[in-house]
Amino acid sequence: MLFRPLDSRAFCSYTSHMFSPSWQRLAPYLILIGGLVWIFASRADPSQTTASPPVAQAGFRAPDFSLRTAEGEIITLSELKGRPILINFWASWCPPCRAEMPAFERAYQAWQDQGFLILAINATQQDSVDQALAFAQEYGLSFPLLFDADGQVYRNYQVRSLPTSFFVDPQGVIREVVVGGPISEALLHVRVEQLLKSPFLERP
Repeated sequence: MLFRPLDSRAFCSYTSHMFSPSWQRLAPYLILIGGLVWIFASRADPSQTTASPPVAQAGFRAPDFSLRTAEGEIITLSELKGRPILINFWASWCPPCRAEMPAFERAYQAWQDQGFLILAINATQQDSVDQALAFAQEYGLSFPLLFDADGQVYRNYQVRSLPTSFFVDPQGVIREVVVGGPISEALLHVRVEQLLKSPFLERP
């Protein structure tokens, strides 16, 4: 196939026409229209967007979860709204976990009648149900033990070390995160009493 050379005079005539004053006046409008077309074309489909998961930090709502106890009961965090809660991630082989559990049990016994609840989430991927139950029996724990078998809750709460504790107010908002342990009994009492003073507390 043969290509006909472009006539230089025709080309110059075409370019001079494109840069004439009338075209220069239209240029801003053409750019604006092009920008609007681009925005519309690149707009995300709301049906295909997903909400970001809650951040497990102080001042944010605690990420919801549903976990089983050893008895098979399913406990869902969002269904416990109105109660102050201590969420504790632990494992039976963890020395600081062992050190702080007796204080947790005493705090639970002291304030459970006022609605205070401890949810002890076992890092089951790093532990075992049998060892966790033996641990609970050894320390006489009476608050719910939950088993995070696939580690999803552990990841959602961005746990980096054991133990890690989240103090959650009756509105479901995390008020403090304590990484590591053991938590001193005095600090534990202060934090629980602060949660119990919440105006949103539902009295039993």
